[in-house]
Amino acid sequence: MLPSLPTLTVLVPLLSLAGLFYSASVDETFPQGCTSTNSLCFYSLLLPVTIPVYVFFHLWTWMGIKLFRHN
Repeated sequence: MLPSLPTLTVLVPLLSLAGLFYSASVDETFPQGCTSTNSLCFYSLLLPVTIPVYVFFHLWTWMGIKLFRHN
């Protein structure tokens, strides 16, 4: 069973922030070394960008379902 949306909206940014701090402390070339897709730093920077997009489309879908049911 998947966790609820409020749990995910809190848990995913915290895990992303922890990953970002971990990569900043471990990787010597932190900002410049984030361009390779096989590094942990790349995904810890990519995740905070994808979260607002996910939330927007989730709310867009929910609003579409609401409008479809009430018309």
